[in-house]
Amino acid sequence: MIMKNLFTILLGVSLLLFSTSCVTTVRPTHVRTKTVFIKKAPKYHKVVYVKGKRYYAWGGKHYRKTRKGYVYVKL
Repeated sequence: MIMKNLFTILLGVSLLLFSTSCVTTVRPTHVRTKTVFIKKAPKYHKVVYVKGKRYYAWGGKHYRKTRKGYVYVKL
């Protein structure tokens, strides 16, 4: 009886120490998109504030200003 309990305890401890984790990491593969910068906003653009942030709107789309130019933003 004591041998059986000792064997069970040793087996449990060895499984904990030498087993690998069941956790796996799955990382989605992202599709790279080409970012297009628009150098100059058209004359008819409007400045719009959405949730306190400044955006530029023209043609029914919203853009964000960066150092390289304007970038389309999905709102």
